[in-house]
Amino acid sequence: MDAHEVTTRAAAEAWESLFRAQSNLMRRFEANGDFAPLRAREYDVLFTLSRADGGRLRLRELNDAVFISQPSLSRMVERLEARGLVRREAAPDDARGTVVVLTEEGRAMQRQIGRRHVRSIERHVGGALTSDQLATLTELTARLREYRP
Repeated sequence: MDAHEVTTRAAAEAWESLFRAQSNLMRRFEANGDFAPLRAREYDVLFTLSRADGGRLRLRELNDAVFISQPSLSRMVERLEARGLVRREAAPDDARGTVVVLTEEGRAMQRQIGRRHVRSIERHVGGALTSDQLATLTELTARLREYRP
Protein backbone atom coordinates (compact mmCIF):
# COMPACT_ATOMS: atom_id res chain seq x y z
CA MET A 1 0.00 0.00 0.00
CA ASP A 2 1.24 3.48 -0.94
CA ALA A 3 2.13 5.70 2.06
CA HIS A 4 -0.39 8.28 0.81
CA GLU A 5 -3.20 5.79 0.35
CA VAL A 6 -5.93 6.19 2.96
CA THR A 7 -8.05 3.28 4.06
CA THR A 8 -11.70 3.64 4.97
CA ARG A 9 -10.91 2.25 8.41
CA ALA A 10 -8.12 4.77 9.06
CA ALA A 11 -10.34 7.68 7.97
CA ALA A 12 -13.20 6.42 10.17
CA GLU A 13 -10.91 5.96 13.19
CA ALA A 14 -9.44 9.44 12.78
CA TRP A 15 -12.93 10.94 12.50
CA GLU A 16 -14.16 9.03 15.54
CA SER A 17 -11.16 10.19 17.57
CA LEU A 18 -11.68 13.83 16.55
CA PHE A 19 -15.42 13.65 17.24
CA ARG A 20 -14.95 12.00 20.66
CA ALA A 21 -12.25 14.49 21.66
CA GLN A 22 -14.55 17.39 20.75
CA SER A 23 -17.50 15.82 22.61
CA ASN A 24 -15.37 15.18 25.68
CA LEU A 25 -14.03 18.73 25.71
CA MET A 26 -17.50 20.23 25.26
CA ARG A 27 -18.74 18.25 28.28
CA ARG A 28 -15.82 19.61 30.31
CA PHE A 29 -16.49 23.17 29.18
CA GLU A 30 -20.18 22.85 30.05
CA ALA A 31 -19.39 21.24 33.43
CA ASN A 32 -17.07 24.19 34.17
CA GLY A 33 -19.92 26.61 33.44
CA ASP A 34 -18.00 28.17 30.57
CA PHE A 35 -21.13 29.30 28.72
CA ALA A 36 -23.31 30.41 31.66
CA PRO A 37 -25.78 32.03 31.65
CA LEU A 38 -26.23 30.75 28.09
CA ARG A 39 -26.14 27.30 26.57
CA ALA A 40 -23.19 26.33 24.38
CA ARG A 41 -25.22 26.61 21.17
CA GLU A 42 -26.54 30.04 22.14
CA TYR A 43 -22.99 31.19 22.79
CA ASP A 44 -21.98 29.75 19.41
CA VAL A 45 -24.55 32.01 17.73
CA LEU A 46 -23.21 35.09 19.55
CA PHE A 47 -19.60 34.08 18.82
CA THR A 48 -20.35 33.51 15.13
CA LEU A 49 -22.06 36.90 14.87
CA SER A 50 -19.17 38.58 16.71
CA ARG A 51 -16.80 37.39 13.97
CA ALA A 52 -19.09 38.48 11.11
CA ASP A 53 -18.68 41.81 9.34
CA GLY A 54 -20.65 44.37 11.34
CA GLY A 55 -21.87 41.63 13.71
CA ARG A 56 -24.57 40.67 11.26
CA LEU A 57 -25.43 37.67 9.11
CA ARG A 58 -28.41 36.57 7.10
CA LEU A 59 -30.26 33.84 8.98
CA ARG A 60 -29.34 31.43 6.17
CA GLU A 61 -25.61 32.26 6.54
CA LEU A 62 -25.81 31.89 10.32
CA ASN A 63 -27.49 28.53 9.85
CA ASP A 64 -24.62 27.41 7.59
CA ALA A 65 -22.10 28.38 10.29
CA VAL A 66 -23.65 26.66 13.32
CA PHE A 67 -24.55 23.03 13.91
CA ILE A 68 -28.30 23.31 14.47
CA SER A 69 -31.39 22.84 12.31
CA GLN A 70 -32.97 25.90 10.71
CA PRO A 71 -36.25 25.69 12.69
CA SER A 72 -34.32 25.29 15.96
CA LEU A 73 -32.06 28.21 15.05
CA SER A 74 -35.08 30.41 14.29
CA ARG A 75 -36.55 29.64 17.74
CA MET A 76 -33.18 30.25 19.38
CA VAL A 77 -32.82 33.62 17.63
CA GLU A 78 -36.28 34.54 18.94
CA ARG A 79 -35.17 33.68 22.51
CA LEU A 80 -31.90 35.59 22.13
CA GLU A 81 -33.82 38.56 20.75
CA ALA A 82 -36.22 38.47 23.74
CA ARG A 83 -33.15 38.71 25.99
CA GLY A 84 -31.84 41.70 24.02
CA LEU A 85 -28.74 39.88 22.75
CA VAL A 86 -29.61 39.99 19.04
CA ARG A 87 -32.16 41.72 16.87
CA ARG A 88 -33.73 40.67 13.60
CA GLU A 89 -33.99 42.96 10.60
CA ALA A 90 -35.42 42.52 7.13
CA ALA A 91 -32.70 41.83 4.59
CA PRO A 92 -32.16 45.02 2.57
CA ASP A 93 -32.10 43.15 -0.75
CA ASP A 94 -34.85 40.62 0.01
CA ALA A 95 -37.96 41.46 2.02
CA ARG A 96 -38.47 37.77 2.82
CA GLY A 97 -34.93 37.37 4.16
CA THR A 98 -33.88 37.99 7.75
CA VAL A 99 -30.62 39.44 9.02
CA VAL A 100 -29.58 38.63 12.59
CA VAL A 101 -27.61 41.43 14.27
CA LEU A 102 -25.56 41.20 17.45
CA THR A 103 -26.64 43.97 19.86
CA GLU A 104 -24.27 45.79 22.20
CA GLU A 105 -25.69 43.68 25.05
CA GLY A 106 -25.02 40.57 23.01
CA ARG A 107 -21.48 41.69 22.21
CA ALA A 108 -20.81 42.34 25.91
CA MET A 109 -22.22 38.92 26.85
CA GLN A 110 -20.12 37.21 24.15
CA ARG A 111 -16.96 38.91 25.38
CA GLN A 112 -17.65 38.06 29.02
CA ILE A 113 -18.29 34.40 28.25
CA GLY A 114 -15.49 34.31 25.67
CA ARG A 115 -12.87 35.45 28.18
CA ARG A 116 -13.88 32.71 30.60
CA HIS A 117 -14.10 30.09 27.86
CA VAL A 118 -10.69 30.90 26.35
CA ARG A 119 -9.07 30.36 29.77
CA SER A 120 -10.78 26.98 29.94
CA ILE A 121 -9.61 26.14 26.41
CA GLU A 122 -6.05 27.03 27.40
CA ARG A 123 -6.30 24.75 30.43
CA HIS A 124 -7.89 21.74 28.70
CA VAL A 125 -6.39 21.99 25.19
CA GLY A 126 -3.21 23.99 25.73
CA GLY A 127 -2.42 21.93 28.80
CA ALA A 128 -2.62 18.67 26.85
CA LEU A 129 -0.65 19.64 23.74
CA THR A 130 2.66 21.32 22.95
CA SER A 131 2.88 24.46 20.82
CA ASP A 132 3.96 22.36 17.83
CA GLN A 133 1.07 19.94 18.36
CA LEU A 134 -1.40 22.83 18.58
CA ALA A 135 -0.05 24.23 15.31
CA THR A 136 -0.38 20.82 13.65
CA LEU A 137 -3.92 20.38 14.98
CA THR A 138 -4.88 23.82 13.68
CA GLU A 139 -3.41 23.03 10.26
CA LEU A 140 -5.15 19.66 10.06
CA THR A 141 -8.57 20.92 11.10
CA ALA A 142 -8.29 23.86 8.67
CA ARG A 143 -7.53 21.38 5.91
CA LEU A 144 -10.61 19.34 6.83
CA ARG A 145 -12.83 22.45 6.78
CA GLU A 146 -11.52 23.55 3.38
CA TYR A 147 -11.49 20.17 1.60
CA ARG A 148 -14.22 19.69 -1.00
CA PRO A 149 -14.02 16.30 -2.76
